[in-house]
Amino acid sequence: MTGFPTDLLAGERYAVCGLGRNGAAVVSALLNMGAEVQAWDDNAPSLPPHERLTLAPLTDLSGMTSLVLSPGIPHILPKPHPVAELARAQNVQIVSDAELLYRNVRKAGSKARFAAITGTNGKSTTTALLAHLLQSAGVPCVAGGNLGTASLALPLLADTGVYVIEMSSYMLERLDQFHAATACLLNITPDHLDRHGDMDGYAAAKAHVFDNMTSEDLAAIGEDDPWCLTIAEKIAARGIPVTMLAPDAVPSFDGPALPGRHNRQNVAAAWAMAKHLGLSDAAIHDGLASFPGLEHRLQKVAERDGVAFINDSKATNAEAASKALGSYDRVMWIAGGTAKAGGIEMLVPWFDRIAHAFLIGRDAAVLAATLQANGVPYTMCDTLDRAVPAAFDAAVTGGVRTVLLSPACASFDQFRSFEDRGSHFLQICDNIVKSGHSGEMLKAEQEG
Repeated sequence: MTGFPTDLLAGERYAVCGLGRNGAAVVSALLNMGAEVQAWDDNAPSLPPHERLTLAPLTDLSGMTSLVLSPGIPHILPKPHPVAELARAQNVQIVSDAELLYRNVRKAGSKARFAAITGTNGKSTTTALLAHLLQSAGVPCVAGGNLGTASLALPLLADTGVYVIEMSSYMLERLDQFHAATACLLNITPDHLDRHGDMDGYAAAKAHVFDNMTSEDLAAIGEDDPWCLTIAEKIAARGIPVTMLAPDAVPSFDGPALPGRHNRQNVAAAWAMAKHLGLSDAAIHDGLASFPGLEHRLQKVAERDGVAFINDSKATNAEAASKALGSYDRVMWIAGGTAKAGGIEMLVPWFDRIAHAFLIGRDAAVLAATLQANGVPYTMCDTLDRAVPAAFDAAVTGGVRTVLLSPACASFDQFRSFEDRGSHFLQICDNIVKSGHSGEMLKAEQEG
């Protein structure tokens, strides 16, 4: 594991549009590889000065090797960014940094393999799990992409190494030469339709994860939705080996950080990919047992008086929250924030698992209406500071063993991000555990 050669891209020029977490990392990596970079962001860009960096609006792309457009900036729908239109007019290819990582790894002479993971839900856990299995088995491995480190900021691996890349649909539609030795598509449910036009467009973007694969590679595909089944047929017709992910067929394993059927699908995917990459079943079993889980994804953060506090702040939509509710028999449920289209209507089949709901955030009333219509008791709490102690007190009184934060809503009404929301939940839980007070006493102290 080393840095890329500092002259790898000498003489090449790149344009980078969008300088958030991903874009800033791309600029730094390109400069470190010897390229010249012109970068811009519509919101007052600020980067450390460099002799080969020009910070200026991208009004002329002639002579550029390619344009790296940050994932959140549209190049087709709902309306292409002006820089994307300029790139097409001047025949400059638009790529994602995952594409550049692949090209540069090969240009540096490394035969390191790539494992790519996508899906509407579960891809972060599967990415982290596969990386953990490989690392636990002694395989040189780094993970990044849509999760954690930006793709192009990852180090150069030797021939025996594996890059585990989480890929969003935004990244996938900007691939070209990228070739995964193994790739998985966990599931497809409606998401980002403004960006892709409709479900067919969204599914087509996801299918790019299998581009350039051959009969020596492995595709792992979920079997729970029609879009995945259709894609699996097309991939198999190309002569690519396909493993269909059957959660109920996964052998028994010890994985305390992987509750619920949805995690069995994540395990099925990571298991199939790890086997293809050379791991034994014994090594996989050992890795599953030691997997710590991901922050903000069904993460047990505390326990007191027999009540476990579960942080699933990453559940920013109802589909994700359904996986959490399906993982526990009975919960005190904390939910709310900025509701997505459809609210929580799709969660009705899991309402019998909710002993009581504690609602927070801007659209608490929207959630309350659905709960009331289905006979689920709830309390309007407004904030996490009120909801968590109330849920804990109700759990102790009612003999319920789980307080679950799985909001089914975005966080931006009250927090900077779902991570910020989850971290605040953890702090409150920590206070409850350390205080020795009942939930009612804590609530009274906070309101007093």
